[in-house]
Amino acid sequence: MDVGLGQNTTSDEIKVGVVLDLKTNFSKICLTSINMSLSDFYQTHPHYHTRLALHIRDSMEDIVEASVAAYDLIKKEQVSAIIGPRSSMQAEFMIKVANKFQVPTITFSATSPLLKSIDNPYFVRATIDDSFQVEAIAAIVKSFGWRSVVAIYADNEIGKEIMHSLSDALEDVEVQRSAISQEASDNQILKELYKLKTEQTRVFVINIDSSLGFRFLKKAREIGMMEEGYVWLLSNGMTHMMRDNGRSLETMQGLLGVRSYVPQSKEREDFSLRWKRKFNKENSAGDGTEPNVFALWAYDSVTALAMAVEKTNTKTYIKTYGPHLIEALSDIEFKGVAGEFKLINRQLESSTFEIINVVGDEERIIGSWTPSSGLVNAQSNKTTLLLGKRFLPVIWPGNSTVFPKGWEIPTSGKKIKVGVPVKKGFLNFVEIKTDPISKVTTTTGYAIDIFEAALKKLPYSVIPQYYGYESPENNYNHLVQQLYEGKWDAVVGDITITANRSLYVDFTLPYSESGVSMVVPLRDNKNKNAWVFLQPWSLDLWVTTGCFFVVIGFVVWLFEHRVNTDFRGPPHHQIGTSFWFSFSTLNFAHREKVVSNLARFVVVVWCFVVLVLTQSYTANLTSFLTVQRLQPSATSVEDLIRNGESVGYQHGTFVRDFLRNLNFSETQLKSFASAEECDDLLSKGTGKGGIAAAFDEVAYLKDIVSHNCSKYAMVEPSFKTVGFEPSFKTAGFGFAFPKNSPMTKDVSIAILNVTQGTEMRRIENKWFNRVTSECPDPNSDDLSSNRLSVSSFWGLFLIAGVASFLALLVFVALFLYEHRHTLCSNSEGSIWRKLKSLFRIFDEKDTRSHIFKSSAVHNASSPITPCTPSPSNVQIRPLPRSMSLNREFELRRACFSMSEERFRTQPKHDKQGESDIEFGAESQREVKQTQ
Repeated sequence: MDVGLGQNTTSDEIKVGVVLDLKTNFSKICLTSINMSLSDFYQTHPHYHTRLALHIRDSMEDIVEASVAAYDLIKKEQVSAIIGPRSSMQAEFMIKVANKFQVPTITFSATSPLLKSIDNPYFVRATIDDSFQVEAIAAIVKSFGWRSVVAIYADNEIGKEIMHSLSDALEDVEVQRSAISQEASDNQILKELYKLKTEQTRVFVINIDSSLGFRFLKKAREIGMMEEGYVWLLSNGMTHMMRDNGRSLETMQGLLGVRSYVPQSKEREDFSLRWKRKFNKENSAGDGTEPNVFALWAYDSVTALAMAVEKTNTKTYIKTYGPHLIEALSDIEFKGVAGEFKLINRQLESSTFEIINVVGDEERIIGSWTPSSGLVNAQSNKTTLLLGKRFLPVIWPGNSTVFPKGWEIPTSGKKIKVGVPVKKGFLNFVEIKTDPISKVTTTTGYAIDIFEAALKKLPYSVIPQYYGYESPENNYNHLVQQLYEGKWDAVVGDITITANRSLYVDFTLPYSESGVSMVVPLRDNKNKNAWVFLQPWSLDLWVTTGCFFVVIGFVVWLFEHRVNTDFRGPPHHQIGTSFWFSFSTLNFAHREKVVSNLARFVVVVWCFVVLVLTQSYTANLTSFLTVQRLQPSATSVEDLIRNGESVGYQHGTFVRDFLRNLNFSETQLKSFASAEECDDLLSKGTGKGGIAAAFDEVAYLKDIVSHNCSKYAMVEPSFKTVGFEPSFKTAGFGFAFPKNSPMTKDVSIAILNVTQGTEMRRIENKWFNRVTSECPDPNSDDLSSNRLSVSSFWGLFLIAGVASFLALLVFVALFLYEHRHTLCSNSEGSIWRKLKSLFRIFDEKDTRSHIFKSSAVHNASSPITPCTPSPSNVQIRPLPRSMSLNREFELRRACFSMSEERFRTQPKHDKQGESDIEFGAESQREVKQTQ
């Protein structure tokens, strides 16, 4: 987009590039100021010999795009200067491109200290360096006596640079750092805020991009960090952008801010009025938008550039225009809408910063800071020295007038005593060790990792201290009883949530799967039995396919019986031919010729169906024969009981009573204490003193299977086969807290966040060998049948059935229409006799068919009946093929002539006679045509 303002035919056009994020409201605001600046300048300076022509490019909020836009402007448009870009990150790379080609770059919004003008000779900063404000911020912190602050900054090189300057200014104050990514989500912001909330420091200095910064403040307000006792101090950039996009100040009550001083003037008020009219006219959503300080700097930047261009003689310095232009810019001084415009080392310097306090919808100025005087009061809108470095009365967050001390011990940041079971097996769930020399206790395990991951997601600090407890007979009821009696603040481990325990303590939401299941050995089923070829299809599919073969054979016979000799003959021959034809389509080996169009239609559709069926059968049979299938050795509790198989359970758990209620005898029960012992019992089997199945909670069984995935499978037993539902129900593993503990709800919510995220998978993979490609999924289809059923092909059968039915309807309709005289004739008698006549006609050859007509003329193998010679007036031309064939045609002609004469003299005849006469006449005509 190219814009030329204030041009005339006698002026030299100087091309100037503009690189901004055109889709952002910030850039729209500044672009309006740029256009107004050119228009106003050349209206007041009509005699100037130069005119700026703007060439605008969109950097699309991207660092690379900004550099590409600058390169395009320099090489393609050959601009003499570039205005922009919006952000410091974009400017850092774009300036390097401009420096290489000696093209001055003027920015009014890139404030990073990294962009030093000394290091970039063609860079002009027409805005305030962020490092200038750190002295004012440090003065505010020291005046209130705060000994520690938390500095919140952007997690990049530019953000780190401002932190160095702030740390240097706050030499006697502890500065804690909190880095926030520019792309941080709301959840990431909340996580950082919760972490800050657990710290003692309550003074926060925030210097990040305004859009991210105000999201940060909004979340802080939501979690109660805008209450009494907190202090928020905003940097220059954020303070100037408080009202950007019509933003309300209601969410920023009690905040302090530092902003560069912009004096009020008649020119500024006039500019603001004209700017709002122009912006509202150009932007439909511009109501309520005010020109910010960056818009003022943009206006002054263009004015300075236009003045510098006029001072530079383009004809004299055509080859060294860039250096002379940058020199002219450095000498420009004037009073702009943002105050005095004067560059020192090619950048603006501000000597005064205002300190504001947000009260209601007002930015109340409570003081200011200057390099020479430090903090000064703003009483009666006059600048006077503050006695004792104190401000006007401040309204703090929470609408408080109490001076914040700047620190606070977090009320929830306390240590809690956590009871942990001492286990002899399944140590990957929880294990506690005590060093005999140092007496240092170390607690590890799956349950511990989940518990500590959940604590990290709490909105307050909790420090667990673990204490081991060895329960008698490994029964966790004793451990829960200790919690009930007040010995612990919590119990953590593989504690099963049961109804009985819930009467005494509160449990969090479970962090493991619930229920009791069983593990059984896998047996190798390689499908080597003699009837394996029947397994790819289910019984209903076999029956349906066979029925369709019969139906298709009947339909084809029906269509071909009257017109095709292959489908005629004795009844047993016709039945055999029909079945042979239908079933031979399995391998497309049918040799009978199909002459009826309806039959051809049905056969084509059926062949497609057969093709799909045979290919599917072949693929599934291949799978059955080549893929080894591991099947569980038992799936029914009833089978285990009836066969007298021994089963195992973990020692000390409630599963023993569970199995007794399932009618297992005492002699069938064997206990195990670890996964290794369970593996040993399962490997032996009942016959060698082992077990046929192991019952336990799902989490334990998954641990067993994960280490022996090629040997065992976890299956869901069928409890209903024993005649009743099991009486024990479990809800999985959970963490126990005393009754009505406020931590129960918070930890439950934290557990949901852990289990629903990627962290849960990491913890599981750490403690259980879950990530192995060699382990088959016990829930996969390998443990069940993969047979194809009718439901897989009902669409194909529907197509074949509909096609056959429609063809049958057409056939019946045509047949009845051709022989309608038989149905309508009164001489036939009853309906039954008429139907018998139709059946008799159907059983006869359709002599009008072109098949039989062709046979009458061309079938040389047909028997010949001698006849009297034909009349002398009919000459038969011999055919060129053979003498025997000529003789055959001559004899046939004579026979047909005699038949015609005989029926002509006969007074009464039947319909078959009529057909013979008609057939004979047609045969004579065909013979004549052949001659």
